[in-house]
Amino acid sequence: MNVALIPHPLAPFPVPTVPSWARPRGSVAEPAEAAFLAGAALNSLDNLVRANPPWAGAWRQRLALTGAAAAMSVIGRAEDEAGLRDAWHLRQPGDDPGPAGRVLAAWRRLAERSPNVDLETLRSVTGLLGIRWSDELATLPDQVEVLTRTGAPAPFAAAAILRAVDTAAPGAELLGWWLADQVLALRLRWPLPVPLLMAEAQGAAFRRAGRGGRLRPADNGFDAAICLAVVHAAARALRCAAEIAPRAARLQAVMPKLRAKGAGEAIALLLDDDAVPGTLTTPTLSRWAARRLFERLEALGAVRELTGRSSFKLYGL
Repeated sequence: MNVALIPHPLAPFPVPTVPSWARPRGSVAEPAEAAFLAGAALNSLDNLVRANPPWAGAWRQRLALTGAAAAMSVIGRAEDEAGLRDAWHLRQPGDDPGPAGRVLAAWRRLAERSPNVDLETLRSVTGLLGIRWSDELATLPDQVEVLTRTGAPAPFAAAAILRAVDTAAPGAELLGWWLADQVLALRLRWPLPVPLLMAEAQGAAFRRAGRGGRLRPADNGFDAAICLAVVHAAARALRCAAEIAPRAARLQAVMPKLRAKGAGEAIALLLDDDAVPGTLTTPTLSRWAARRLFERLEALGAVRELTGRSSFKLYGL
């Protein structure tokens, strides 16, 4: 983010919400009704995406963290959001963040790059997710392109790529959810994807009625379940945005009170990422100056310390 482009101060941003009538009450079995609800939810989310507030980077990365934590649960690992945040932000430059950190890297990549699923991208992401490459996976970029060009509603296109991954590599579930968000972004013509669906993979939308277990991509009712997952994910993403927006406004409102050289760079990072280490150093900000700056921002109510620790602190909106 270009520091010079940060509005000063930032006016409170009115975050849209999913209308109450678009939130499912009880089970929804009909695909048409589920698609109608998903369309309403995506419209609300689309308004925020296209407004592109200055804190959109922090918002996307927080959703990426949530998605990566859900991925940990799906593959039976114990790392939660706090553990993943530590694995990522407290490593030394060039260090391998480990298997959990690499999964987070895949979702961070989703959040910060234009939607694109070429062969090179797919190979890179499968490596981050610990998925063995195969000739069957190599067909997925072409399938994404076809789904993007067809007139299928965005949630149905996302369901279709999940089915394609389940057929090509049944053990590559995480890749399917990662691609589903790519397909949503491509179909909706968003400049950047929003990490949405991974966090819903074990949610209520995919529970089998009366039989236990989860719906799989090949099961009847999966398209309707994806639509309902989109509704839940959009509502959750907008709630996250509603929490971040006033904090971002407060952060920029206190800018005139900051005297530290390099404070603008630190603020740009806070607006662009989920968390910033308290030991941040930049060409204009020493580690000592950064510590004093973050303590000042915390005292002014402009940032939160995210770990609860007395050292190795992380700060964010």
